[in-house]
Amino acid sequence: MRDSFTIPKSEFAVLDQLKRRAGVMARTVRKSELLRAGIKLLAGLSNDALLSALSQVPTIKTGRPTLKK
Repeated sequence: MRDSFTIPKSEFAVLDQLKRRAGVMARTVRKSELLRAGIKLLAGLSNDALLSALSQVPTIKTGRPTLKK
């Protein structure tokens, strides 16, 4: 499935860091694979651990930014 979402630049940069780390270990990986691996890890957490992880992620405004003229 395809979808789109908003992610802060700092968290987007972490995806590139993780891609490089995997590359050092001779494992080519795409951003979507990293996101899917993260989902699998979150799914395996206890409810308390999931709530703790979610509390570390700030809520951001959804939607497309307005264009400045």
